[in-house]
Amino acid sequence: MTVSEETRLFIEENKRRYEDLKAAGQKHAPKALPGPTPRGTPLPQGAVIHAETIPGGWYWSTPLKAGEALRILLAQGPAAVSMIAWAAADKSERLNYADTVKVQWTAALGKGRVLFSDMGRVMFSLMEDTSGMHDALVGGSTSASNRARYGDKVLRNTRDNFILAAGKLGYDKRDIPPAITFFAPVRTDADGVFRWLEGKRQTGDFVDLRAEMDLIVTLSNCPHPMDPAPAYAPPAVEAIRFRAPAPAADDLCRTATIEAVRGFQNTAR
Repeated sequence: MTVSEETRLFIEENKRRYEDLKAAGQKHAPKALPGPTPRGTPLPQGAVIHAETIPGGWYWSTPLKAGEALRILLAQGPAAVSMIAWAAADKSERLNYADTVKVQWTAALGKGRVLFSDMGRVMFSLMEDTSGMHDALVGGSTSASNRARYGDKVLRNTRDNFILAAGKLGYDKRDIPPAITFFAPVRTDADGVFRWLEGKRQTGDFVDLRAEMDLIVTLSNCPHPMDPAPAYAPPAVEAIRFRAPAPAADDLCRTATIEAVRGFQNTAR
């Protein structure tokens, strides 16, 4: 057997094992997750704890206690909002978008999905979502991606925003995980190439993220590296911290997949 033949058989065997595991995981998931949340859906009366306007190009950090939630709202126009998070009790436990995608067998995040830490625990439940168009693969902007898109202008970017935020929180660069970016309509085509789906986000879009443990969260409001808009002009976005309704026993995020069930068991422990 030639080396190339061995390699081919190795790849085929790994692919078969992956497909078997994927099928086993997905057979426990609902046949279809719910459709998008209607835009304009109000928050529960009296639930708001704090509201913050994040200007275009800037960032914001907040503590979020278990049972509280964060609404990220495109109040003034389409924007992309990158997020990182740490467990409040231990900065070494961080939001992990690779595990979030891998454990749930999908990069298409939307209502009913959860966001995992790098310790296999659920950090957030995605309670409500108007678009289902979020990027868990490419990451946020950097000074290099800004130069490639906008030229040599000095413009704020997500990587530098996160470095500044981490320093203010007593963390350093090593504590910064890769980001998930909401309202960034990135998908892969049949050839595995990243594509930007223009027109898939609108003014009024929002996500509601329920904290499943005490967290420290940082958001960055900078254009996504793949955003085709020629000008750097991100509108301000709203971040609203509020008290989430207590999840029911059949809460979709807690029961959608066996992986989510296991993640919540890890969180409870």
